[in-house]
Amino acid sequence: MKIKTAERKYEEVLTLPREERKRPKRIHRLFRILIRVLSEGELRRVNFRSRSFGMEKLGAGEPCLILMNHSSFIDLKIASALLYPRPFHIVCTSDGFVGKEWLMRNAGCIPTRKFMTDPHLVKDMLYALRELKSSVLMYPEASYSFDGTATPLPEGLGKCLKILQVPVVLIRTYGAFTYDPLYNNLRKRKVNVSADISYLLSPEEIGRKTPEELNATLREAFSFDHFRWQQENRVRVSEPFRAEDLNRVLYKCPHCQTEGQMKGSGARLVCRSCGKEYELTEYGYMKALDGETEFPHIPDWYRWQRECVRRELVENRYALHVPVDIYMMVNTKCVYRVGEGELNHSAEGFHLTGCDGRLDYRQGPRRSYSLYSDYYWYEIGDMICLGDRKALYYCFPHVKDVAAKARLAVEELYKMKRRALHTDVGLTE
Repeated sequence: MKIKTAERKYEEVLTLPREERKRPKRIHRLFRILIRVLSEGELRRVNFRSRSFGMEKLGAGEPCLILMNHSSFIDLKIASALLYPRPFHIVCTSDGFVGKEWLMRNAGCIPTRKFMTDPHLVKDMLYALRELKSSVLMYPEASYSFDGTATPLPEGLGKCLKILQVPVVLIRTYGAFTYDPLYNNLRKRKVNVSADISYLLSPEEIGRKTPEELNATLREAFSFDHFRWQQENRVRVSEPFRAEDLNRVLYKCPHCQTEGQMKGSGARLVCRSCGKEYELTEYGYMKALDGETEFPHIPDWYRWQRECVRRELVENRYALHVPVDIYMMVNTKCVYRVGEGELNHSAEGFHLTGCDGRLDYRQGPRRSYSLYSDYYWYEIGDMICLGDRKALYYCFPHVKDVAAKARLAVEELYKMKRRALHTDVGLTE
């Protein structure tokens, strides 16, 4: 999937009209049928199967909030199969509207900006639930998993459930990540995909629980490990490209500690600094071809990288300085390439400069609990997104394999700053 882009000067983009906030539109039944029909082909190819738990508690016309884990592009097709003919609106990233706003709105999509405070989002969801009598589908992780495990959930999700006061349904997929992992450049594998749909919380249960208790329930529901699932269920991935670009996720060599020198090619991952080579087996394990296998399990390797980033932050050694191509989004007409610049990240947050000195944007470390970073974003390249309600800045690093480390640094830095703030005011976690 591609996105509409154009070249514009930075000053010109600043003068473009901003998008007006619009209420969600009622979904025409023909759109629901069309989405369902267009989903059938791929779902048949992956032998899609599903199981239902407790869904008899939900009335046929009763609006609900549907929470779903986010694994790959097949997620929406799975949701359409499980929920049809129930009408549902979809909370999705605002850049998904670029060049196709009419289609997205008529398909029931509600735009929002990832990992940013959006005061209008809850109002839009309430309008869809109460006025349009439609359910709302949300991917609360807000981003695809890099390593096959859950990404952080927003702290305000529990409060959101209290405001909405509707039943909560959970859709959990199996095999979707293995079928089409983000790092692999949209190259799909021959893997069967299934899903469970469960009645998770009633309005009465939500009323009795505190926001913190609801968050704990949701964290447990969103606890998963797709590589572990593959291993335990003996799901075979025989495609020879299964480790292609795995260096996007596993960017640091555990043998020599060098960063940015890993290279995923075919079924192997090699460090170009020390020469150590690993194979991603058909059943999802990492295996050193010579010597010790430090991390047979990819999420353990990724977790070790997180610990390394945290140590750099604690010791005040963390710093990211990379040249970038800069694109901007101020409305849904187009994403504009405005020039080149430099992206810096430290314990003080992000600092983006560019466009011959005319662009100077800062974003503090307490701004967000995670980072909108992506691989092969709309087939342009690996991307890190910053911004506010005025504009979004999509940064495409000239240096490889920084998207994952930047996301880890943002998450760890946010936790450190939050803990320090709580300590200062005499609170505990």
